Amino acid sequence: MKIPSELKHKPVIVSDDYDRIDGRQAPHSDAKGLSLGLAQWNERGKVDISAKVWRHTGGKWSRQSEELPLHRVLDLAILIVRTRKVFLERYHKNEKDYPNYPTLDRIGLQGDAMNVAVCVDNAFIADDLDLFEATLAKDDEILSERMRVLQAALEDLRG
Repeated sequence: MKIPSELKHKPVIVSDDYDRIDGRQAPHSDAKGLSLGLAQWNERGKVDISAKVWRHTGGKWSRQSEELPLHRVLDLAILIVRTRKVFLERYHKNEKDYPNYPTLDRIGLQGDAMNVAVCVDNAFIADDLDLFEATLAKDDEILSERMRVLQAALEDLRG
């Protein structure tokens, strides 16, 4: 399905038919496309690039389509990679191995740091950690494939 180009987000680079490869939702996903383009929040003289996930209800383009600045997309990728590493090491480490628990990692960005932490305010955190880990394991093939592609693309970028 072709994503619209006449709306506020102006696609420049597109990935149509994303629903065919959208993880466990494929091929029945409502996410029909991805795009990189000119952000819908642009103001005169100030242009940002954003990434957008285009969702379609079957009858129309959904208001639940998401648009994110590129740095947030990359921050999410960093968070996913670091989280996966934590869960791969989960049985080899415990809370004592993390001196600032519930903070698991701090990733330096822009002169400060992004925290990776366990959400201790979640009343069901112990059960939810187990469910999260089980889902990561179930999706390992899907995630690993994308991480290998991302790693190769980053290595190719370095030259």
